[in-house]
Amino acid sequence: MSAASATPDRPADADAGRRASAAIAALQHTLVQRPDDAHVHHQLGNALLQAGDRAGALAALQRCCALAPQSAAAWLDLGRCQLGHGDTEDARLAFERAVALAPDDARAGVLLADALIFLGQPEAAARRLREVLARHPGSGPAWWGLVNIKTLRVAPAEAAELERLQCSSDGEGSGIDGIAMGFALGKVLEDAARYEDAWRTLIEANARMRRRLPWDAADFVARIDHMLVAFSAPFARAEPSSLGAEVIFIVSLPRAGSTLAEQILAAHPDIEGASELSDLGAVIQEESQRQRRSFPDWVSDATPSDWTRMGRRYLERTERWRMTRPRCTDKMPNNWLYLGAALAMLPGAHALDCRRDPVETGWSCFKQLFSSGAVFSYDLADIATYWKAYERTLSHWSRLFPKRIFRQDYEALLAQPEIRIRALLDFCGLPFDAACLRFHEATRSVRTASAAQVRQPLRHDTALAARYGALLDPLRQALGAASAGDKHE
Repeated sequence: MSAASATPDRPADADAGRRASAAIAALQHTLVQRPDDAHVHHQLGNALLQAGDRAGALAALQRCCALAPQSAAAWLDLGRCQLGHGDTEDARLAFERAVALAPDDARAGVLLADALIFLGQPEAAARRLREVLARHPGSGPAWWGLVNIKTLRVAPAEAAELERLQCSSDGEGSGIDGIAMGFALGKVLEDAARYEDAWRTLIEANARMRRRLPWDAADFVARIDHMLVAFSAPFARAEPSSLGAEVIFIVSLPRAGSTLAEQILAAHPDIEGASELSDLGAVIQEESQRQRRSFPDWVSDATPSDWTRMGRRYLERTERWRMTRPRCTDKMPNNWLYLGAALAMLPGAHALDCRRDPVETGWSCFKQLFSSGAVFSYDLADIATYWKAYERTLSHWSRLFPKRIFRQDYEALLAQPEIRIRALLDFCGLPFDAACLRFHEATRSVRTASAAQVRQPLRHDTALAARYGALLDPLRQALGAASAGDKHE
């Protein structure tokens, strides 16, 4: 989500929204005086993007690029906006323009590779990343981008060079290049079955990232408690009861199978896979500004007309995703925090709760260097806290909204794919379509870390936690799972 929207660590803040609105108003006023000032259009575009207004940001950044076509920075930010807006092919073209204007800018090359991965072109992405590394051998994001194409393996010579570079950067490893190379090396070592070395490398990389992004677990749990109390008292619902029937929310922890669930649904001719949308958080932010109170303080006072207005606003914001197909998904993982609000404002909507073995989920999060958010993921104890909060919150939503949340278990899907896919489609009120069994053949932009993986058939070799043995017992114990020793008794 954008910085101005609700996040896992901070609910929608009415004051922050008003400050963002004031900044945007000042920039718009300046443009009245200087309508052809590319720099002001650039600032406005970035401000609107931060506020969650992607459509407005897109228009401002497009105008900036028209006024200053030789600005690599403008094309770079336009591409970022287009990528977030779901216009992946347009983003690719913008990033290519930025690379052509500034070939030494490693950021542009890495973002271009991201767009290519999302478009299903991992080999082309790998070529671009290797071009970046030829110019900037110490670019941590380029190394991580290359390794994070999870369906490809780096060459032995590249693995050796990465290990040499990462070891030589220990003194400056707190910088993002050193951190990213640490995460990349952890994946390379795991691929080589050097599990103890991978463990030590990832422990250090996560510790460095954690120092950059501290997370207050106690404050987070307190906010969850506050929200669940707010949704325990009687609260209204939108009307009519069918409002939002065209939307399927997909929630999960990161790395728990939500992208796979969306890919299966998006293979159905009636479903558009919209990926991770910021619109729910933006609608809640708007209501917090209107109520002059932060979410969830206004929940108990919201009337049926309030919820209906919010629901219609969400449908209006997401309408573009239902232009060619009648229904769409919204798989912003953090929406689990606001699922109660989503189902109150859209009483006809369906929701999927995607689960994977908690140890596998937690370890997969710990190995992933996220582009944003997921601040909890750089400490094993924090991961356990977050997982328990998710489990508790989804249980609460399921009690409040019985029969409206479907639990999609990753391991059950692997064991019985057709049975589970049929059950999923039936829950969503969709007729069975065999294309959903061939989800990996679906041609669409997939804008998550699992973009390459979901373009392959189901794999049964992705569960790796057991190979670390007792090294992962601290995570198992924090989650309340059996230790490695217990499992072998």
